[in-house]
Amino acid sequence: MFRGKNPIAILASSLLLLSACGGGGGSNGPVVVPGPPPSATPTITTAVAFANLSFNQPLALMQAPGDATRWFAVEKGGIIRVFANDQNTTSASVFLDISGRVNSSNEGGLLGLAFHPDFPVTPEAFVSYTRSGSPLVSYVSRFLSTDNGQTLNAATEEVILTVDQPATNHNGGDIAFGPDNFLYIGFGDGGGSDDQFANGQNTSTLMGAIVRLDVSGGSPYGIPAGNPFEANPLCAGGSGTDPCPEIFAWGLRNPWRFSFDSVTSKLWAADVGQGAWEEVDVITPGGNYGWNVREGAHCFNPPTGCADTFIEPITEYDHSQGRSITGGFVYRGTAIPELVGWYVFGDFGSGRLFGVPESSAAGTVPTVFADTGLQIVSFGRGNDGELLFLDFSSGSIRRIVDAP
Repeated sequence: MFRGKNPIAILASSLLLLSACGGGGGSNGPVVVPGPPPSATPTITTAVAFANLSFNQPLALMQAPGDATRWFAVEKGGIIRVFANDQNTTSASVFLDISGRVNSSNEGGLLGLAFHPDFPVTPEAFVSYTRSGSPLVSYVSRFLSTDNGQTLNAATEEVILTVDQPATNHNGGDIAFGPDNFLYIGFGDGGGSDDQFANGQNTSTLMGAIVRLDVSGGSPYGIPAGNPFEANPLCAGGSGTDPCPEIFAWGLRNPWRFSFDSVTSKLWAADVGQGAWEEVDVITPGGNYGWNVREGAHCFNPPTGCADTFIEPITEYDHSQGRSITGGFVYRGTAIPELVGWYVFGDFGSGRLFGVPESSAAGTVPTVFADTGLQIVSFGRGNDGELLFLDFSSGSIRRIVDAP
């Protein structure tokens, strides 16, 4: 579905999920020196949250800025639901329904939600989803709330950006405002195996990249100063003849969930692997993360002797530990003091929870926190800094808690 995840058997069993898209990579590549081990390793587990609720193929979970009273769950089919931040709540209402516009086949669907940083004073939210096209088109649209933030009005859609997708997987689709108040969006390489459309290293397309837009300036958006190709013409439909000014960083296969550390402002992204490696990157402006020359820190095409000029992943793991990475958050809550400053992430295929200290050097080996046995599809961070995650198969919510 949303992320080009592995393996194909998982996709079939979940009625859509995350295909690995075949292929395999060699393990030769630049030598990466592991970072120092953490001084203390947290022990965490999970607990049921909101036991009376479940959702239909949920993909994202979040709170609105400055509002800890509600949670929002994004469902793949095109509905966003809102519910009270009460562990005993038994119902969730519709916040936005665009299911009639969404094509949720394979890895398509309603993939992301981002509230304007001043919501609901500025009554805008942005969504990322796919419509039918040839075969799909990724849309990023603005919706308005006309009832003081209680719902989004589906009739107010303003299309900000479209990207023509050549396949039905590797759509990416995560979307978030950064601490600079610009809108960041992640797109995969266009789908298939081996980067068959050659988009990973092509800066004249938005595919295989994280883009950054100023949605408060220009029409339909402005280009923030500091984007590496900021002076070039906009890439209408997701491509152009020159490097796209929307691009912030590139060389990604299928970024599935990125987040900003609320303390350091670092941008963390998980990039789904193909044949052998899953990786976590810290994204910097103008950064090239190597796909499809490399998979993680290892040569892919060519299988040996590849260039070593790319930004190294902070951490990676091979497919003996998991087969479909899900990005998380740097923990900044108070309930688990020893976890503060750790980037927590997961794997959809194995159900493992991983982590690394946010100060880690490139090549740090991740700590395995827990084997949950769940399909960890997305994490949610409360305004209090505490972390939850969604189980795709059951539609339930779990909370990260301190282990006994």
